[in-house]
Amino acid sequence: MTWLKAIPVLLWLAAFILVGWILSQLPLAAIAQTISTLSLGQWLAWIWLNLGIIVLATQRWWVLTSMLKLPVGFSELLRIRQAGQAVSFITPGPQFGGEPLQIFWLYKRNQLPIHKTLLAVGLDRFYELWVNFSILLLSVLLLLIFPTVAGVNWQKVSLLLALLLLMMSMLGWLLVKQPERVLRWITRVARHWQHHPRLQHIKTHWQQLGRDLNWAIQKQKSALFLAFILSLAGWIGLIGELWLLLSFFDLAFDFSAVLVILVSMRLAFLLPLPGGIGTLEAALFWAFQYLNLPAEAAIGLIALMRLRDVLVLMAGLWCLRLLHFR
Repeated sequence: MTWLKAIPVLLWLAAFILVGWILSQLPLAAIAQTISTLSLGQWLAWIWLNLGIIVLATQRWWVLTSMLKLPVGFSELLRIRQAGQAVSFITPGPQFGGEPLQIFWLYKRNQLPIHKTLLAVGLDRFYELWVNFSILLLSVLLLLIFPTVAGVNWQKVSLLLALLLLMMSMLGWLLVKQPERVLRWITRVARHWQHHPRLQHIKTHWQQLGRDLNWAIQKQKSALFLAFILSLAGWIGLIGELWLLLSFFDLAFDFSAVLVILVSMRLAFLLPLPGGIGTLEAALFWAFQYLNLPAEAAIGLIALMRLRDVLVLMAGLWCLRLLHFR
């Protein structure tokens, strides 16, 4: 339908209008002034921390692919992951969109079984999302015990996150305990394409995926636990990056203030706008105003985060180009 094709354009338009309105209300000249005060040591610390976060995420995926006995090297996974992240960044939605291409690259380029590639990508995304929502829920619950951040209905936010986490956990339980029910649902959804050659063996692939998943849960507990630890380490890196960036601006903040900013940022990424454009800026300005922190520091923080996003996006597009030509 024509109106469906217009949705991405409207989302991008809404994002840029929101960014333009926010930035028009504040002094943009403070951006260059704030960034120019950073020392070489601060730049290097920030760069290495971000590289470490990317390496941890790729290492988790490598642990899962090795567990499934997929012969894919770390560097190849790094290229595929960053290319997929670039597609997800520019896709309207909460950081999704590059997964089908990641499955395609693993399956087509490396000649791997389709059920194993589906499981490798699915497990990696499940870890990332489940740990993300768990840490986010824990952060909101911690905010409930700080009287200094009262005034926001954190109870409703925590309830919403708990429901999302419960839904994800129930989906995981269904995949492990009742895969046939999920298969029947997938079959009903794909009934219009059941004669397509790629879908004629969907039942066989699904059964193989279920067997591999149960085998991993029963026999590969150490690898699954290591993937969980790597996910937690990545989140520690994200919190450390935020703390590092805030320290660049000589702000008087405590642990509760970091939690408010962190929760605001992560919730902004859940809204269906590509790369959180507009929503991230609005969330940070709200958080800084709520905490009585200077708006100039918020501008500087946004500038640094968007600079990082641009660099990561460019690296992802370069990886996408390499994968395309190879």
